[in-house]
Amino acid sequence: MTDPLSGAGTTGDPAPLGIAFTLGGVDELTFTRILRDLLRDPAFRRPLQVQAQEPRPGAAARLTLVFQPADQALAVAATQRLKTLLLRHGVQVDDVIVPGPA
Repeated sequence: MTDPLSGAGTTGDPAPLGIAFTLGGVDELTFTRILRDLLRDPAFRRPLQVQAQEPRPGAAARLTLVFQPADQALAVAATQRLKTLLLRHGVQVDDVIVPGPA
């Protein structure tokens, strides 16, 4: 699969889209707990995918919800669920990148 934010597909299928959440100030333990809850939540089932980048020195944690254009309604519902899950962990979302026209 290609980077969902690059706009390039690997076949004739439409390129996947991604909604990216930057989570500043999240430590590794909190990030692990968030991922655990995310993996257990049916809102993030296939055909959706979650790409995770753990927090590192100088780089905030990041979660990207990846989906095909046809699954956009599922992705929107999952985005709302992710926001709720993050609030439960006391996480401030620093940045959300949503695909669409520039």
